[in-house]
Amino acid sequence: MSVALPSSSCVVASAVYRDGCRIADVPVSEAGAWTARPGHFVWIGLHEPDEALLMEVKRQFSLHELAVEDALHAHQRPKVEVYGESLFMVLRTARLEQDELVLGETHIFAGTGYVVTVRHGASTTYSPVRARCESAPQLLKHGEDFVVYAVMDYVVDCYFPVLDQMGGVVEELETSMMARPPGTAEIERIHQLRRDLERLRRVAAPLLEVCSRLERFDLPMIDADIRPYYRDVQDHVIRVNEQIGSLRELLSFAFETSMILAAARQNDVTRKLAAWAAILAVPTAIAGLYGMNFEHMPELHWRYGYPAVLAVITVVCVGLYVRFKRTGWL
Repeated sequence: MSVALPSSSCVVASAVYRDGCRIADVPVSEAGAWTARPGHFVWIGLHEPDEALLMEVKRQFSLHELAVEDALHAHQRPKVEVYGESLFMVLRTARLEQDELVLGETHIFAGTGYVVTVRHGASTTYSPVRARCESAPQLLKHGEDFVVYAVMDYVVDCYFPVLDQMGGVVEELETSMMARPPGTAEIERIHQLRRDLERLRRVAAPLLEVCSRLERFDLPMIDADIRPYYRDVQDHVIRVNEQIGSLRELLSFAFETSMILAAARQNDVTRKLAAWAAILAVPTAIAGLYGMNFEHMPELHWRYGYPAVLAVITVVCVGLYVRFKRTGWL
């Protein structure tokens, strides 16, 4: 028998499953009764619930008050904690909004007969996860531990599009910086990217420990046949961290290379200026010498003095130009 969903906008979905099939939608206030039925489990999805709703969830599933407090206030680092026969897990979600990294948070309560997901901040809906699980009843019949895996896998997989977009921006910056020195806007963009990559590293790196605990240790409601799935998530987390490290190094190398190229271009300009200054110093010195207002000066009344001085200036300047050209200063 199907029961209507609660009207609260914080409840995204609340359903009962048996043998991998969705058999009923239930209100949160009645969800706890279904956990006592063998072979059944309840999967509830909440989005930024208020304290009253979380307290009701706590009452239905006898959740630990410390875990509920963390889920209410959010701002936790990724972790997994065990409270008796239940798990409490914190995951951090990530998405790009107007080329800026925005982080969200997801909490998972899991125990025998129930899984509750609580979303805070920037995060896409988990409706695709539920739909994918419901389309594979042979896997969903494993129960609560498979749902936890599916949510984790979805969160980690959402990191890859973010990294791909960041990678495209890094490649564009690298190409532009190879052509010319970075301007103020590009330097600010580099700083933002490095900051975002560091923030993403801080939320992705702890997931290695979370996956390791889920895979290797005997934790409540995590069956042995599901543990390899968590190893797959761990492999994805490793790839995420490696990609973050690669992008950070690529960004650093591109910036350092552009600075080296800028210094080399500056040295070329300095050499050219020095060469031209040396060439211009010859006519300046000669003109300055003959510009002195002395009455008795050699060649002052010589008929060919003026063209001779011009010839000397020309010969010396051309000689200097050829010499500097050969040495690569011009």
